[in-house]
Amino acid sequence: MTGFFNNYLAFVRLYDFIKYVHLFSVNQLRMKKVYYLKTCDTSRRIIKELDELLNDFEFQEIKEQPLEVSQLEEMRERSGSYEKIFSKRAKKYKEMGLKDMSLTEEDFTYYLLQHYTFLKRPVIIIGDHLFAGSNKKDLNKLRQILKDEKEK
Repeated sequence: MTGFFNNYLAFVRLYDFIKYVHLFSVNQLRMKKVYYLKTCDTSRRIIKELDELLNDFEFQEIKEQPLEVSQLEEMRERSGSYEKIFSKRAKKYKEMGLKDMSLTEEDFTYYLLQHYTFLKRPVIIIGDHLFAGSNKKDLNKLRQILKDEKEK
């Protein structure tokens, strides 16, 4: 009987673990978040343009609440690289001479965690999609995804 009981406990633990992983995955896919800088004209303009479509999104002002490593990793997962979310337009990028260097993914990670100005803005995450910056083509795709979400 003890063998059966141990197997049953193992099964229950495995079942609970699978439920946890599934819920975590579902929550990640449903993630709706905007990372922005309130003093950034681009962030303000894009958020204003998408106003009603972002009603149910969580907002994080990156100067007041700096990025955590886990958030940055989530962004990299969705974008494919840290470089894609790194702003090469930031004043510090030029001031620090970074534009003259060949930066690695580790370098991008380091600078993104050191100062909020290195993050392209805004970063908008909806499910497994990430949109960073002000590229018109990307913003049109985001707008369509948001409209499709609202119609569901």
